[in-house]
Amino acid sequence: MSQEAGVSIWGWGSLGVVLFLVTFGPFAIFYFAFYILCFLGGGFAVTLLFGKTNSEKYLERCEHSFLPAAPTGVPRAVEEMKRESRQIKIDRRLTGSSIIDEPLQQVIQFALRDYIQYWYYTLSEDDSFLLEVRKTIQNALVHFATRSKEVDWQPYFTTRLVNDFATHLRVFRKAQQRIEDLRQKKDGLEEFVEIFFEVEVEMEREVCRDLVCTSVKDEEGFLRDLSEILLYLFLPPGDFHNKNMRYFLREILAKGILLPLINQLSDPDYINQYIIWLIRDANCNYEAFLNIIKLSDRVVELEAVRDRAAEELQYLRSLDTAGDDISTIKNQINSLLFVKKVCETRVQRLNSGKEVDTLKLAANFGKLCTIPLDSILMNNVALQFFMDYMQQTGGQAHLFFWLTVEGYRVTAQQQLDVLRTVQKDGKRLSNQTKGLLRAAAVGVYDQYLSEKASPRVHVDDNLVAKLAEKLNYEDPTSEIFDDIQRKVYEMMLKDEQFYPSFRQNPLYVRMLAELDMLKDPSIRGSDDGDLESFNGSPTGSLNSSLDDLSNVSSEETLQLLVSISDTGVCNDHGKTYALYAITVRRRNPDGSEDVWKTYRRYSDFHDFHMRITEQFENISSLLRLPGKKTFNNMDKDFLGKRKKDLNTYLQLLINPEIIKACPALIPYVNDFLENKAYNKGKGDFARKMDTLVNPLRNSMRNVSNVVKSIPDSLAEGMTKVSDNMDKLGHEIRHTFSKVPPLKPEEDSEYIRVTAQLDDYVDDNIPLRVMLLLMDEVFDLKEKNHWLRRNIKNLLQQLIRATYGDTINRKIVDHVDWMTSPEQVAETVKRFRDSFWPNGILAETAPRREKAIRMRSRVAAKTKMLVIMPDELKHIIGAETTRKGILRVFEMFQHSQLNRRLAHVFLEGFLETLFPQYKFRELFIKLHSRSSRMQKYKQKSQSAQISSSQKR
Repeated sequence: MSQEAGVSIWGWGSLGVVLFLVTFGPFAIFYFAFYILCFLGGGFAVTLLFGKTNSEKYLERCEHSFLPAAPTGVPRAVEEMKRESRQIKIDRRLTGSSIIDEPLQQVIQFALRDYIQYWYYTLSEDDSFLLEVRKTIQNALVHFATRSKEVDWQPYFTTRLVNDFATHLRVFRKAQQRIEDLRQKKDGLEEFVEIFFEVEVEMEREVCRDLVCTSVKDEEGFLRDLSEILLYLFLPPGDFHNKNMRYFLREILAKGILLPLINQLSDPDYINQYIIWLIRDANCNYEAFLNIIKLSDRVVELEAVRDRAAEELQYLRSLDTAGDDISTIKNQINSLLFVKKVCETRVQRLNSGKEVDTLKLAANFGKLCTIPLDSILMNNVALQFFMDYMQQTGGQAHLFFWLTVEGYRVTAQQQLDVLRTVQKDGKRLSNQTKGLLRAAAVGVYDQYLSEKASPRVHVDDNLVAKLAEKLNYEDPTSEIFDDIQRKVYEMMLKDEQFYPSFRQNPLYVRMLAELDMLKDPSIRGSDDGDLESFNGSPTGSLNSSLDDLSNVSSEETLQLLVSISDTGVCNDHGKTYALYAITVRRRNPDGSEDVWKTYRRYSDFHDFHMRITEQFENISSLLRLPGKKTFNNMDKDFLGKRKKDLNTYLQLLINPEIIKACPALIPYVNDFLENKAYNKGKGDFARKMDTLVNPLRNSMRNVSNVVKSIPDSLAEGMTKVSDNMDKLGHEIRHTFSKVPPLKPEEDSEYIRVTAQLDDYVDDNIPLRVMLLLMDEVFDLKEKNHWLRRNIKNLLQQLIRATYGDTINRKIVDHVDWMTSPEQVAETVKRFRDSFWPNGILAETAPRREKAIRMRSRVAAKTKMLVIMPDELKHIIGAETTRKGILRVFEMFQHSQLNRRLAHVFLEGFLETLFPQYKFRELFIKLHSRSSRMQKYKQKSQSAQISSSQKR
């Protein structure tokens, strides 16, 4: 049915279409579609026009009915501008101290003016935003000041700060050692900075700061995170949750304060300038300056000094001078010529790759001075090397026996002297004293001389038998071991395997270097390898051309006629001495002749001879000065003979062959023969020998410091003597056996410095600080235990003798003074005046030229070397002192390493300021992105798994 209906519809439809086309034609369909579109468009247009008209009328009616009238924008802005501005009230109290608040308010004002106002006022003149910023900054400062007052800064300055610096230096030293090991193995060398941060991971174990120190992007991100944490602590909650304000202050704190401060503190050139300023009162001497040049391994430094010397030479040569000034200028020119020559030779040697060990050169080519055995035994530094040598040769028992007997003698003599002054109950105390002394003496005998002793000191059996008999039947005395000790000393002195062989050993050369008595060897820097003499004189070298010295030439010196015309005896304040009148005749180029007399003592001749023979070793065998005479040295016949010998000496001195061989000798001769008082000064060798020996003669022997005790009572004193003797024997048996001296375990070198502190230091703050610094700066852990123990004893005695028990109080008072309102105010003022001199923002200083920076390096190194006291060199050695000072200086010449130290100081400061917050854990998380840290953790986990599997 439905199918029939569908057919019917289609049929009728088709019939209608056919009839329509037949009636109206084929184009009628298009007309029909057009009419429909026009109908729809017209309807839409009518609807739109009608709706718009009605909507406008409705909106107008609503606006007047429900909304209040509002003025337009321009009239309102004009009205606001006409209003009077509000008076901004600022609470100027920040820290509670007016002397700090005043300069601090000026700093805030200058900072707002130069960093915010200059751009903000181009947007708006409304001061409310600036007021809010200022209030926020002041609230943060008030919170900071309040927190600072609650902190005890004394442990931070005396322990934490020193520990951070010493640990940083330890990482640097271990990195240097690792680089040196790689060079010796000829492995592929890595960058020093890379090695440094690898050592830091091994040292810190939880933190590695390589990203913040080597990547600008990572450092900025770290400082932003840290700044946001500080803002959370310092700002009120409302200000902190204001994102615009927080981000604004975060950028100012991170990139406007912390980052520029770290950049400046990590700049090596800034540090060098600061060192020079800090040690501005120390006068640089010529010897220290030449040592720095000779030890420099940087060509750019040497070239900068050489170029500066050339500029000064050019200036001095251009001067038109006459009279007395010519002599001064000649000396200056000669000194500059020598400095220039040293720099050129050093540069040539470094560029050619012929740099060699100075100690090896001295051993092979240098003339070594002789240190007597008794001086070696009385000097801490020298004794250390002699101990090492005796240990190598198996003769340590002889040396330790001598030292132990020396300590026994001092202790026994002291206790016996005390015993003689005791009156009450003398017999009982006397027996106790003798019993303790006999026990100590028997202990020495058993340890070194008995048949059971190992190692045993082999001496004459008769002497040993006599000693055993005295120990059994006689009261012990301080001289009981003297005969055997004297015999052992003779054995060490004359036996070929001991002292004579020690003088030929490299350890002897190293000892001379530590005593600063090693004369610099001289090797020509040219390719031919011939010897070149650098005499170390400020007046020139043997190869320096003297054409620049104006009229001073060898021909002039040859025109001198010198003779001793008369001899007399003078008496000055009870002192009698001989005086020699020297007549000098000099022929001038114009034919005229100058004649004058000068007067010299024999001591002047002796000092002059020491100077020139030390500077010019090749003439020491030609010039022979008459020897001294102690008695009857004012006898007429003797003075006549000495006058003749001194005349012969002077004639040899001005001999043309001598002058030709040593042209730089001329200024010395002219200075000696001038008609003026002779400027006496010992040569370096004599001064160093006096420095080495004289203090030792005036003090007790070093070994007595180990066993000596000042008792409160006689019985207590003798108990201490017995205990100390036992300790001494125990230390000698364990520390100075045939095996090498004990050194700190390797693992102890890869922990922070204070981790080992309590093992060997008491609560004495200055001693703790000094030992921390000396251990790391001078690498004392590489020394044997004997030297290190004596250094500790010397430091303890020095501190207590100088300050007594008040030294701790003095340090606490000094820390309190550093953190006092007056000092804090001075610091703020210096900061203000440096950033805003005269209230104007200082311009960024341009980077200095490379040559100037290099000369500043040399000047800073020289300054640091000059301030080291001679007493320190006597305790630890001159060479060790130089290496330690140069190691500290070199550490500051790496900007990435300086950044690491600045970040460490900042972290320590924040951990001290906020002990209640877990800043340490926070820093561990912030530094955890380091790839080295992740590798180290994986390595540690693997090691733990493997060790657990082995178990």
